[in-house]
Amino acid sequence: MTDAPSQPDRYVLAGKVRARAREMGFDLVGIAPASPSQYRDYFRRWLDDGQAGTMRYLHSRFDERTDPSRYLGGAKSVICLAINYHVPLEPVPPEAAAQHGRIARYALGDDYHEVFKPRLHALADWLRQLCPDAQTRCAVDTAPVMEKELAARAGIGWLGKNTCLINTQLGSWLLLGEIITTLELAPEEPAIDRCGTCRRCIDACPAAAITAPYQLDARRCISYLTIEHRGEIAPEFRSAIGNWLYGCDICQEVCPWNRKAPASGEVAFRPRLLDGSIRLDDVLAWGDEEYRVAVRRSAMRRVKLPVLQRNAAMIRSAASAEAGG
Repeated sequence: MTDAPSQPDRYVLAGKVRARAREMGFDLVGIAPASPSQYRDYFRRWLDDGQAGTMRYLHSRFDERTDPSRYLGGAKSVICLAINYHVPLEPVPPEAAAQHGRIARYALGDDYHEVFKPRLHALADWLRQLCPDAQTRCAVDTAPVMEKELAARAGIGWLGKNTCLINTQLGSWLLLGEIITTLELAPEEPAIDRCGTCRRCIDACPAAAITAPYQLDARRCISYLTIEHRGEIAPEFRSAIGNWLYGCDICQEVCPWNRKAPASGEVAFRPRLLDGSIRLDDVLAWGDEEYRVAVRRSAMRRVKLPVLQRNAAMIRSAASAEAGG
């Protein structure tokens, strides 16, 4: 009778995973236990209160979202990974700012899903070659996984008052992904909250979307309004949106932990628009073909042409009203 092969030492294996992940171009890697979310009850109340707005997909697969072992049966560990997407931008001349719409940094280069997913799957393939009995399941933000909580549990960073994940070295310009596995890996210590008494993100949000430290009402968030919300935007938010055409970076731009954030070394994230903005007249003049060319291989494909043109028209109208035109 032969003994069944034993799993490698969980500390040794975790070290190998971290080393391999860095070799593959991930900037941060940590390991968390695949235990249920401590925010399950809060998340349920947040959904029931309607704070997800029209994002109905967040209501689905609730048990999987709040328990990685429901997403992958027998899961014991979650390998959390992050890539820095911060890119410095050229300033927009003040006289031109009213004619341009700003785009969130994460959408200025290639679609991050196309960068992240192949590396996740390659790392998972490597892990299964190392441990043939292992099962894995990969996830990015389109999967029912509470990625920021898991990353904080894995020591990558802490959940800031703006609900973004913050790392002491890279700030909050982080794209996240996970490999959920049946392997038992030695976990990291959870990250320590270092926001302290700072409330710059709360005070800077023009739509008052951060209703309290660590609490976000998506219905008021500029990113939600310009990307996820498909209907008309309420008049009370139009001036708050300012010149944000797609997404918003305000709560990250004011965060002290982002003052010295290094530029991403990822070639795919180099901005196509060097100042992070696009002419509103161009967007309003696009037809279907011009739109397809402009957003090809970009995360901006999330928003269809009518929504982008709605945003562009709203920005122009607000700027005209402010100028007294």
